[in-house]
Amino acid sequence: MRFVTGTIERPVTCRAIAEGGGRNLHIHGAVHSLRDMGGVVFLALRMPDGMVQCVCAPAVLPEGLCEECCVELSGQVRDEPRAPGGAEIAVERITVLSRPAAPMPVSLAKRELGLHLDTELALRPATLRHPRRRAVSRLQEGLVRAFRDYLTGEGFTEIHTPKIVHAGAEGGSNIFKLDYFGKKAYLAQSPQFYKQTMVGALERVFEVGPVFRAEKHATPRHLNEYTGLDLEMGYIRSFYDLIELETGYLRYAMELLARGYARELALLGVELPAVEQIPCLRFDDAKRLAAERYGYKIRDPYDLEPEEEVHIGQYAKEALGSDLVFVTHYPSKKRPFYTMDDPEDPKYTLSFDLLFRGMEVTTGGQRIHDYAAQVAKMEARGMDPAQFESYLMIHRYGMPPHGGLGIGMERLTMKLCGLDNVRYASLFPRDRCRLEP
Repeated sequence: MRFVTGTIERPVTCRAIAEGGGRNLHIHGAVHSLRDMGGVVFLALRMPDGMVQCVCAPAVLPEGLCEECCVELSGQVRDEPRAPGGAEIAVERITVLSRPAAPMPVSLAKRELGLHLDTELALRPATLRHPRRRAVSRLQEGLVRAFRDYLTGEGFTEIHTPKIVHAGAEGGSNIFKLDYFGKKAYLAQSPQFYKQTMVGALERVFEVGPVFRAEKHATPRHLNEYTGLDLEMGYIRSFYDLIELETGYLRYAMELLARGYARELALLGVELPAVEQIPCLRFDDAKRLAAERYGYKIRDPYDLEPEEEVHIGQYAKEALGSDLVFVTHYPSKKRPFYTMDDPEDPKYTLSFDLLFRGMEVTTGGQRIHDYAAQVAKMEARGMDPAQFESYLMIHRYGMPPHGGLGIGMERLTMKLCGLDNVRYASLFPRDRCRLEP
């Protein structure tokens, strides 16, 4: 009989190896590259948090050792300023755990993959092993970790909402339809209705989960499935409470990345944005200021075109010294039916977007919490309240003033890392043409 106690050995990290020489270590990883220098072989071992340089005498190498072999090795750590992290391992023994059945289709040792986007995505299980692609994944992990940690510290509860729903939260035609045992159903465009519902139960909630949009776009900024960082908060005094909350999250996230992800930041050449304070511009002012500064005419008075987002981001950087800018008070006709109108001017709403280096990465705002007001807005838009009976239940039985926001994880990662296509910020992106890998 065997009893288990939940004890598992933690793997050695690159950071631990860099702490100093003189120790004997037993580590594992994948052979990233091999360089035979005659009397010595340099082996780059790929580990979860980076690479470690290993120095091997030819006699130590197992026969047939090649790139992407998974190995265990033991040896002595010694200081070496020229090695990654300032230390290397003088290898004494190597055991091969597995061997690849075929050579890699691309060279992972090159600084850049240099592949066309479609080629890289088709080879994604291999290309995700490249150091720069791994660094993007690690920084994205940091952003999500910060989201969870910060909101938990602010009294939020993590929730998990359905992704198969009976009606769309955003309306319109950009919704995937399914056959649900003979009934019409859809993939959720947003956790909106459910996170509002949970405000009535838990007051402050958040979710990290997939969002589906059946948009027939083929742009560098759109995905048909992305990961939303969503939150909803009750008892707000103003939608500016949400703006303050997101600013606090961003400050926490940038501090975490600077503290714990220095290798990845350096590898990608990422410059973290300053988030001590973020400017807020009204929608109409932002459009006017950018148009005046850069000499173009406003074409759509009710929404921001992608080119306008770029110009407003440029204005924020040049005139206000910020990579980020909140744009507030969007026109009512371009915001969802659950968004509260501005009581001082109902043509506008108590809502906002956050632009990061010229791209919208967040949408949020205050919600309607009064039953009669919500029904009236639905009817004014030609909607049938009876189709939203379960959603309206929260209003009928009483809701506090509340609001929330949703952050596009891939867009936030894209702009942070300086990527030119959001697909690079998705492990296995889904667009109009791509269902695999």
